[in-house]
Amino acid sequence: MKVEAGNRLRLGMFVSVAVALFIVVIYFIGSGKHMFTKTFHINGTFKDLAGLQVGNNIRFTGMNVGTVSKVEIATDSTVRVDMVIERNVQKFLKEDAIASIGSEGLMGNKVVNLLPGSAGVPMVKDGETILTVTPVSMDDIMKNMAVTSNNAALITADISVLTTSIRNGKGPIGKLFMDSSMAMSLSKTIVNVQHAAGGFSENMEAVKHNVLLRGYYKKKEAAAKRDSIKAAQK
Repeated sequence: MKVEAGNRLRLGMFVSVAVALFIVVIYFIGSGKHMFTKTFHINGTFKDLAGLQVGNNIRFTGMNVGTVSKVEIATDSTVRVDMVIERNVQKFLKEDAIASIGSEGLMGNKVVNLLPGSAGVPMVKDGETILTVTPVSMDDIMKNMAVTSNNAALITADISVLTTSIRNGKGPIGKLFMDSSMAMSLSKTIVNVQHAAGGFSENMEAVKHNVLLRGYYKKKEAAAKRDSIKAAQK
């Protein structure tokens, strides 16, 4: 009798623990599926899902607020995505809300990101279709990177040709840097310009001291001094 009682006690404890674990599992699964919270449904049409699947999260302001409940082909070029979202988020989503597909991290699962829409626009209704943004595919990114790489290669090749021409003294720039005679000629030209500028200054000084123009320049200097004194007094 004692043995049978002990067996029954152990069996009862085992069944109790199993039931408790089963309830806990059901609770967590239901929480993930939003079975124990009030929800509403919206949908959006995408041209490319980029790997989005049923059960992926819906995010609003960085928080998980729902899940993808259904994915089906709408036309030959579009796919409809049904979303189940917590009811307390509905008041923040407007009729011009936008859904876009993103990733959890660089290579993580796909998620649907919701943008609330414009202030003053009516709240989105249950079962309503919202606007969507087609995600940038990895193929497009790789194509753009390939084009950028090709352009960089062409620019590098052109710079190499230009550098070689300069080093060999070809072209105006190459002759300027590598041809000593042209460099000397450029130096003489600069010296001549400096001498010409000096001569011009000397001529101007001579004009100022000319008997006929001396009075004019003195008047100009006196007017300039008066203007400077008035400005200082202000």
